[in-house]
Amino acid sequence: MAASFSSSLLDASAISRGEALGIMARKVVEGYIVGEHRSPFRGFAIEFAQHREYTPGDDTRHIDWKVLGRSDRYYIKQYEQDTNFVAQLIVDASESMDYGSGAISKFQFAQNLAACLSYLILMQRDAVALEICSGAARSHFPRTDNLGKFRDLSALLANATASGPTTIGPALQDLAARSRSKGLVFVFSDFFSDEEAVQRGMQHLSFTGQEIVLFHIMDPAEMDFPFRGAHEFIGLEGEETIATSPEDIRKSYLDEVKNFRRRILEICERTDAHYVFVNTAEPLAEVLGAYLAFRHRTTAR
Repeated sequence: MAASFSSSLLDASAISRGEALGIMARKVVEGYIVGEHRSPFRGFAIEFAQHREYTPGDDTRHIDWKVLGRSDRYYIKQYEQDTNFVAQLIVDASESMDYGSGAISKFQFAQNLAACLSYLILMQRDAVALEICSGAARSHFPRTDNLGKFRDLSALLANATASGPTTIGPALQDLAARSRSKGLVFVFSDFFSDEEAVQRGMQHLSFTGQEIVLFHIMDPAEMDFPFRGAHEFIGLEGEETIATSPEDIRKSYLDEVKNFRRRILEICERTDAHYVFVNTAEPLAEVLGAYLAFRHRTTAR
C-alpha cells in the first residue's frame, strides 16, 4: 500500500521492502487491541493453549467433548489470544550524532530510520511511541496506533536537532521504570555514552520483558579513520581538542573502535537484545531491509 501522504524522512524503497516483510514481535507482548502477535493472556482465538476445568457460566461451546468422554469431567479449551504490540523508539540526539563525513550525518540517518520503522509499525496497526534525547532534554510523542498521527510524529523527528551529551543510559532506565506492559524497544544511537549506564538500562528493560533492538550507528570515517596529515580533532561533547598526526594514532584508534563495538555487542548478548550495526554510507533501504529479513527468518510464531 502506498503512503497516503509524503514525508521528507521516508525512504520509498525502504518502505516497499518493509511492507513485504513486516515486523513481528519475537517475544510475548501485551497489547491493547486484537492484532498479529502472541499475547500472554488466554482467550478464545485460534491457537490451542491449554485446558482448564469448567465452571458455571462458561460458554459450553468451548467444552472439550473428547476429554469429557474419556474422563467424565468437563474441561474448557483455552487458546492463545493474539494482540498488537507497542514499540518504543528512543533516538539519540546528542551532539556526537551530528557528525557526518559524507552526505548524511548519523543523526539524519537515525531520523530517517526511526521514521520508516514508525510508519511500517503504524501501517500494520501496531502502536508506536517516540522519545528524542538531547542531553537532559527529551521530546516525547505519546503512544498511538493511528496512522493519521504519523505526520505529527514525523514533524517532531524532522524538527529535532542534535546537541548536548549522550544520555541514552538514563533514558533506558527511565523507560524501564515506567513500562507497564511487554513490547518492543528500538534504540538509535552511536552509544558514545556511559556503557555501564547503558547496560543497567537494558538489564532493567529486559527484566520487565521488553524486546530490545539496538541500532548502533557510526560514520564510515569513524570506523576507517582515513585522515592524512596534521589534524585537529574537536570533541563534540565537551572533550578536549587534540592536535595530532592521524598516522601516529591510527592503529590504536582502530583497535579501540573494534573493542568498543565488541563491548556494545556483549551488552546486547547479556540482555538478549538484537544488535544491528549501521554504517551511514550504506543505503537506508539495504540496512532496514537486511534487518527485517533477518527478523523475518528468526521470529518464531
